[in-house]
Amino acid sequence: MVSDWSQKGRRWLMESTELPLTLLAGVVGIFSGLAAVVFRGLIGLFHNLFFFGRFSFAYDATAYTAVSSWGAGVILVPVIGAVLVAFLVKNFAPEAKGHGVPEVMDAIYYQKSIIRPVVALVKSLASAISIGSGGSIGREGPIIQIGSALGSAIGQILRLPSWQRYTLIAAGAGSGIAATFNTPIGGLLFTIELILPEISARTLIPVSIATGAGTFCARLFFGEVPAFVIPSLVLPLAHKTTLGEFVAYVILGHILGLVAAIYIWSIYRFEDFFDGMPGNYYTRHMSGMLVVGLMMYFSMRFFGHYYIEGVGYATVQDILATTLNHPYFLLLLLFAKLLSTSLTLGSGASGGVFSPSLFMGATLGAGYCLLLNDWFPLLNLDVQGIAVVGMAAMVGGATGAVMTAVVMIFEMTRDYNVIIPLMITVSITYGIRRLLFSESIYTMKLSRRGHRIPQSLQTSWCVSRTAEDIAMAPILFAGNDDDLAGLRKRLEKSNEQPYVLVLRDKEIEKVLKPTKTGADGRFELTEVRFLVAPANDMLLDLLARLEAAGVDVAVVTSPGGMAGPADVLGVLAHNEIVKGFQNPQDEFNHTAA
Repeated sequence: MVSDWSQKGRRWLMESTELPLTLLAGVVGIFSGLAAVVFRGLIGLFHNLFFFGRFSFAYDATAYTAVSSWGAGVILVPVIGAVLVAFLVKNFAPEAKGHGVPEVMDAIYYQKSIIRPVVALVKSLASAISIGSGGSIGREGPIIQIGSALGSAIGQILRLPSWQRYTLIAAGAGSGIAATFNTPIGGLLFTIELILPEISARTLIPVSIATGAGTFCARLFFGEVPAFVIPSLVLPLAHKTTLGEFVAYVILGHILGLVAAIYIWSIYRFEDFFDGMPGNYYTRHMSGMLVVGLMMYFSMRFFGHYYIEGVGYATVQDILATTLNHPYFLLLLLFAKLLSTSLTLGSGASGGVFSPSLFMGATLGAGYCLLLNDWFPLLNLDVQGIAVVGMAAMVGGATGAVMTAVVMIFEMTRDYNVIIPLMITVSITYGIRRLLFSESIYTMKLSRRGHRIPQSLQTSWCVSRTAEDIAMAPILFAGNDDDLAGLRKRLEKSNEQPYVLVLRDKEIEKVLKPTKTGADGRFELTEVRFLVAPANDMLLDLLARLEAAGVDVAVVTSPGGMAGPADVLGVLAHNEIVKGFQNPQDEFNHTAA
C-alpha cells in the first residue's frame, strides 16, 4: 500500500509540476531556514567549547571574542579543530571540504543534481568546528551547501526528474543565504546568478517561495535585524555625486578588482602549496591552522582582539561604527585576513568565502576613504558609505554574483541612495577581476577539475528548444532479415557511425549503437534502450522522461507519430542533451559517439 501511494504521489508530481513543486520548495525553505538556526547554534557551541571550555550556544558574531581562558594555548585551538574537521571530511564526506558552493554547482551540472544527504550533516559539523575553533572563513557557503543537500535529498526520495531536483537545490541554497543575512531578494538573486541553469517561471516561483519561507523562519529566532547593522549612507535625498566622488569610486573599483583577483589566486595557490606538502590531510590542515593560531594570538597580544578569527563581523561592525579609523591598521587587517583565509581554506578547512570578502571589502574601502580624506580634505568622503560599497564590490568581484552583492547590501542598508555608488564600483570591480582572472572564486575550483560551468545567465534554454531542433544523429534502417555481417558492411562504407534502427511492420523493434573495435575498422553492434518521442517534445521534458524511464536514447518522430521510416527525424542521446545543458553556448555535436 505504501509503495502504491508513493507511485501515485510521484505521478501527481510529474503530471502537475507547478503547485506540488512550489509546495516542496516551501518545505525546503523552512528546513533550510531552521538549518541556518541550528548551524549558527553549533558555531556558538563549538566556539565556547574551544575558547572557554564551557557548554553554551550563546554567540554574537558582531561582538569581539573575549580573551581565551587558555592564554597562549589558544594557538592550539585551531589545530585541534583541524584534526576534527579532517576526520569528518576524510571519513564521511569529502565534498564537505572547502567553501561549498562549487560542490553545489558541480552537482547540478555534472552529477544529475544529486547531493548525498550525509553532506548536510557533515558540512554542518565540519564548518561549525572550523569557524568555532577560529578558522578565518564564513558561514554562508556551508549553509548554502547544507540547504542544497536538503533540497536534493527530498528530490531523490521522491525520485523527481533532474530539473525539479535542481530547482529544489536552488531553493535550499537561496533560502539558506537569505536566512543567514535576512535578505530574501538577495537570496533569490544568488540562485539566479550562480545556481539555476534555467531561468523561468517554473523555477523562479518555487525558489522565491523558498527564500521567503527560509527568511521567515530565521526571523522567528533572530528577529528582523540583519547579520550586522549597517548604518544608512549619509546622503541626502537630493544628493548629487560630485566629480571627485565619482573618480574616487572608479579608482576604488579598480583597486578592489585587483584585490579580488589576488584573493582568488591566493586561495588556490595555497591549496596547491598544501597539496604538495609531505604528509597527509591531517598534518597539512594542522600546519595551516597552527599559523592561523599564531596570528590570532599575536593579534590579541599586540592589538587587543582576535581580529582575523571566525567570520569577522565584529571588525566589520567596528568599521561601520567608525571605531576603527586608522587607515594603515585597516590595510594591515586586509592583508592579515587575506593570509589567514588562504591558510584556512588552502589547508583544507570547511567554510565559506563570502564573509572574508565582506571583511576585506570593508577594511579596504574604509582605509582607502580615510587616506583620501587625509590627502584631499575637500573631498570629505563618507567612511561608512565607502566601506559598505567596498563590501559589496569585493563580494561581487570575487564570486561573480554582481547583482546579488548590490541588492543584498541595499537590503541591509534600506537606503536607495546606496544603489548608484554600488553599481558603479561593483561593476568596475567585476570587470577588472574578469580581465585578470576569467574564473570566479567558485568556478575556478571546478575549472581546475575540467568541469566547465556557464558564467552567464541562460534564459530558459532547455525550455525553448524541442527534440526536433537537435535530433540530428545519423541513422540507418534495417529489417529483421538483415544479418549482422550485412549491417557491418554498410557501416564500413559510411564516414560516420550512425545508429541502426531495426524495423518490423513499420515499428521500431530495436536500436543498435555501432562502436568501432580494433584497428581493422570492424564494428560491434550494441543494443541500447530507447523510447519514441514526438518532434514537438520540449527538450527538458524529454530529458526528464529519459531519466525516469532509465533509457539511453530517444527516437524522434514526426508529431503525428510514425507511419514509416520517413517519419523518423533522428536519434537523440541522453548524454548529448546533458552536454548541451552544461554548455548551452556551444553547438551540439549530434553524431553518435
